[in-house]
Amino acid sequence: MSARPATVRVAIVDDDALVRAGLRMILSSADDVEVVGEAGDGVEAGPVIDRCAPHVVLMDIRMPNRDGIAATAALRARPGAPEVIVLTTFDLDDHVLDALRAGASGFLLKDTPPEEIVGAVRRVAAGEAMLSPGVTRTLIDHVAVDPGRARRRAAEDAIAALTERERDVALLIGEGRSNGEIGAALHLSEATVKSYVTRILGKLDAANRVQVAILVHDAGLDEPR
Repeated sequence: MSARPATVRVAIVDDDALVRAGLRMILSSADDVEVVGEAGDGVEAGPVIDRCAPHVVLMDIRMPNRDGIAATAALRARPGAPEVIVLTTFDLDDHVLDALRAGASGFLLKDTPPEEIVGAVRRVAAGEAMLSPGVTRTLIDHVAVDPGRARRRAAEDAIAALTERERDVALLIGEGRSNGEIGAALHLSEATVKSYVTRILGKLDAANRVQVAILVHDAGLDEPR
């Protein structure tokens, strides 16, 4: 987990000017958060982020020209990419999973209480997980569909690169277990679990635990046997 910057720089990408204004007001109320840029769609987002260099981007999923999924994928492919939190109206929107696959750190409902929005921005800027394990599991259970043969094969190949112990840890991440719960299940210290998680993220080229859980799902490893 990285240290949170003294002032968290945030960019807001949403096609609704009123939503942008509301988020700007909420975030500006925090002494350690600064809104440094705004964009009305995913196409505008690139130049704004180049100019403002935010730590965190609040990204609407549904926008004209380029939606939040495509914009998130483009941003996260950059070196030194900002963290992305996607904004949605529905907590089990099927587009949320696509955004998480694209590298988003988590999601927020647009009617999330102001203090929780600020808290989420702070956590993501510090490199913490945005989604709780329970929310991760619930999201995948509700909106994940059959990944298709090609994606399943790619997920299986990725998981195959893990050692047996790393695979055990990955499976428990896929079940939505916390580091403490994984340690208890595998008789490992929490520090050791954190080391395994770091290695798993690197081997799977995953941005966060959510993407590990998605790969486990896509490989069919969470299916009843």
